[in-house]
Amino acid sequence: MGSDRANSVAVDEDLIADLTEVPDDLPEPVERFIHRPMVRAIAGGSALAASLPPWGWWPMAFVGIALLDRLLAGASWRSRLWRGSVVGWVLFFPTILWISQLTAPGYVVASLFFGGLIGIGCIAIPPHSGRGFALIGIWVLVESLRTAWPFGGVPLSLLAVGQVAGPLWPIARIGGVLAMGAATVAIGIALSAAFDRHHTKTAAFALGAIALVGLSLVAPSGNPTGERVDIAFVQGGGPQGTRAINTDRRKVFERHLVATEEVPQGMDMVLWPENVVDTDGDVQDSIEGRELEDLARRMNAPLSVGTVEGVSDVNFRNSQQVVDADGNWTDRFVKVQRVPFGEWVPFRSLIERVAPDTLAARDATISHESGLLTIGETKVATAISWEVFFGHRARSGVEAGGELVYNPTNGSTYTGTFVQTQQIASSKLRAIETGRWLVQVAPTGFSAYVSPVGDVYQRTGTKERAVEVRREVPLRDGLTWYTRSGDMPSRLMAVVLVGLGWGLHQLGRRGSSKPSESELTPQAEG
Repeated sequence: MGSDRANSVAVDEDLIADLTEVPDDLPEPVERFIHRPMVRAIAGGSALAASLPPWGWWPMAFVGIALLDRLLAGASWRSRLWRGSVVGWVLFFPTILWISQLTAPGYVVASLFFGGLIGIGCIAIPPHSGRGFALIGIWVLVESLRTAWPFGGVPLSLLAVGQVAGPLWPIARIGGVLAMGAATVAIGIALSAAFDRHHTKTAAFALGAIALVGLSLVAPSGNPTGERVDIAFVQGGGPQGTRAINTDRRKVFERHLVATEEVPQGMDMVLWPENVVDTDGDVQDSIEGRELEDLARRMNAPLSVGTVEGVSDVNFRNSQQVVDADGNWTDRFVKVQRVPFGEWVPFRSLIERVAPDTLAARDATISHESGLLTIGETKVATAISWEVFFGHRARSGVEAGGELVYNPTNGSTYTGTFVQTQQIASSKLRAIETGRWLVQVAPTGFSAYVSPVGDVYQRTGTKERAVEVRREVPLRDGLTWYTRSGDMPSRLMAVVLVGLGWGLHQLGRRGSSKPSESELTPQAEG
C-alpha cells in the first residue's frame, strides 16, 4: 500500500512539472522556457501542422515526431497522455480550421477529440526501451482509426498529405497513407536518436524508411493499356464561400453551360464538377436535363455532370451522371462517403438546438457502389469530392476496372485555398496509390490533371472560369500492391511494432532489475 501511494504521488508531481517546473541547471531564462515540456509539445505540434498543406513544409514532420519522441522518453502515463494531447491539439486546430465554415462547434469538438486520440495513443507507448517501434505502430493505428471512425471516417491531417510532396511519395503505391506515415515517424525517431548520438538506432530507423522507398520504386505501378483519350474539364468559376441555400442554383449551372462553349468538338469526354446541376427531382426529367442532352449532342462528346436531386423533404441524392454524344443518359454513380455536418448531420436533433442555421437542411442518401462509371468507351473510377480523402474509394473503382480516376468536387463553400490545397495533395496520393491518371474538377477551383507519379498539370486558380484540354491521356490497367491489399498490411505491421516495442520494454526492465556484480559479492564486516 505504501509503495502504491508513493508511485501515485510521483505521477501527480510529474504531471504538474509539465506545467510549472523549470530546470535549475539552465542559467538563461530563454533556455529554461524552451526546455519546458509544454513548450516543446507546442513546438512539436506546430512542426507537424507546418508540414501539411497549405504550408507544406514537409521536412517539419520529422522535427515534430522527434520532439514527440523526446517528450515521451521517461514520462509517466499521465504525462504521455497530456503531452501527446497537446501535440495533437496544436496539430489539428490550425489544419482543420476549414471545418468551422460548416459548423464552428463541430470544429472545436473535432479538434479536441482528434488531438486527444493522439494523447490516448501515447499512453500505449512505453517510455523507455522499445519506444520507437511502438510510436510508429501507435501513430499508424491512430491514423487508421480516423480513416474509419467516427461518422464513417474523418481522414484529415494525415502525415502522408504533407509527405506526398517529399521523397517518400512512392511508398503510397505499396502501402498507402499508413505506410507513408510509418516511414515519416521512423525518420523522426532517427532524428531524435541522432540528437542523442545513438548511431545504431539512428541508422536502423532511417534505413527502415529508405528500404520502404526502395521497395516502392520496383513495385508494380500500373501499365499503359495503349489507349489514349482526349479530355476537357470545365470549371465554371464564381465566388467562394457560398452555400446552396443562399445561392441561385440556376446561376451555377449557367456558368458551366457558358464555359462549356469553349470545349473543342469531338473530345472523348467532357468532365463537369460535383453539384452543378441541382433539381427538385430526377435531373433526367428536368429542363436542365434536356439542356444537357442538347449540349452533349452539339459537342459530339460524352458529358459527365454532378447532380443534386431531391428525393424527399429530408433526403437528397448526390451523384455523377453521364450523357453520351447522342444525348442519352447512360450511367450514374451515387456517392458513398458523405461529409459529416455537410451532407448529413449526426445527432441532428441535438445539434440543431445549438446551430440550426449552419446545418444542411437535408441528408444525402448513401450508396454501396464501386464508383465505376463508363464515360464514352472509358472505364472511370469515380471518387466524388470528400471521397478522394479515402484511399479505399479510389481503390474500389480501380478494382472494378477503372482505367482513369475522376474526382468531381465542390469546394465553393470554403473561402481561400485551405481545403483546395489539401484536396490536391489527396488527389496526388490517390493517383500514386492506384497507378492511374487522375482528373480533379471543381466549380471554383482547384481543378487539375495529376499523373500516376503525382505530378500536377494545368491546375486552375480559384474563382476563375476555365476549360482545360489534355490530349492523349494514357489509360492504364494493372494493380499496385496498395490497390490489391489496401491498408490491412500496414495495420498488421503497426500491431506487430507495438507488441515489439512493449516486448523490448519488458526486456529492458528485467535487465535493469538484475542485481549488479557488487551486490552479489559478499562484503566484509567492518
